[in-house]
Amino acid sequence: MAFPERFSNLPEYAFPRLRTLLDSHPAGGDPIAMSIGEPKHPMPGFVAEVMAQSIGEFGKYPANDGTPELLGAISGWLGRRYGVAVPPAQIMALNGTREGLFNAAIALCPETKRGKQPAILIPNPFYQVYAVAAATVGAEAIFVPATEETGFLPDFESLPPEVLDRTAIAYLCSPANPQGAVASRDYLARLIALAEKHDFQIFADECYSEIWRTTPPPGALEVAAAVGADPERVVIFHSLSKRSNLPGLRSGFCAGGPESIARIRQLRAYAGAPLPLPIQRVSERAWADEVHVEENRRLYAEKYAIAAEIFSGVNSFRLPEGGFFLWLPVPDGEEAALKLWRETGVRVLPGAYLARDVGGQNPGKGYIRVALVAPKEETQRGLTMLRDCLYR
Repeated sequence: MAFPERFSNLPEYAFPRLRTLLDSHPAGGDPIAMSIGEPKHPMPGFVAEVMAQSIGEFGKYPANDGTPELLGAISGWLGRRYGVAVPPAQIMALNGTREGLFNAAIALCPETKRGKQPAILIPNPFYQVYAVAAATVGAEAIFVPATEETGFLPDFESLPPEVLDRTAIAYLCSPANPQGAVASRDYLARLIALAEKHDFQIFADECYSEIWRTTPPPGALEVAAAVGADPERVVIFHSLSKRSNLPGLRSGFCAGGPESIARIRQLRAYAGAPLPLPIQRVSERAWADEVHVEENRRLYAEKYAIAAEIFSGVNSFRLPEGGFFLWLPVPDGEEAALKLWRETGVRVLPGAYLARDVGGQNPGKGYIRVALVAPKEETQRGLTMLRDCLYR
């Protein structure tokens, strides 16, 4: 059976492409995985205890939107972190942010915008689920370059008014995956003003928000409240995967205006899979605790410092403002990844696999993405071999 035509232009997912590129070649040393952003720091110590205490609740159907206790914990965290009052009714627990980023488009993207096919704006490079969501709802995906010239954030304001007028949704990731750029308060305020002018929603993917180098990144809801925007203008998405080193928990949340969250909740009621109650209990505890988050940041700070020292003689090197990826310039990302694998066993991701060719240009082609998730000693060894292989 053939897939619908709108899915025919979707490229192969990044990691199967990477396996095709590398796996027919022997590794040039003991493999070091720096391609996948899977956190390796210790998970919080309370996880096993809370899970054990609530294990019997696997025998119950879980609350669809999140337990009152979990939604209250998330609401409290949003107040402490961003200074915004978000009632539990405007929050929904998620099976990780990917579920929410996809399903929110189904719930909120109109079939037409001003009588025309809606557009969904996507940073380029981007998290692949954004493009799949656009294809699923039959919207035109507009890939907006996020390059060094634009501060590694998409310049949505440069788009023609006729495109903005039919835009339904703009995805934004801050801190950005893969570049680590952080959207400033001014950037967010200008984007919100643009969304107000052209009547579209912003889906703010903030799952890396708690991994930062110098200053906590501002949040889209925080800025929207400060400028008095329509409460429905912004939907935010957060996760415990990176913040709390719990990628296997598959736990996150979305929050936004009451109408938007009601529609997302309605879709979940018919077609979604709520989080099992023991997972919700662990999540409640995680959102209420900052000690483990501060320790997590400390460990990443050590690896930022290691990277800065190793690449100190490389003129093109820049540290990210947030997240745990290095976005390293190379002549060709595929060639660099293959050379690195064959000569050292260090495995990285070609930047082109995270981007789309537009007008014959792929903004990720001249980069590799390097994940700083392994323990400190392994990270230091991998980065040193990378430098010596590609930059000397």
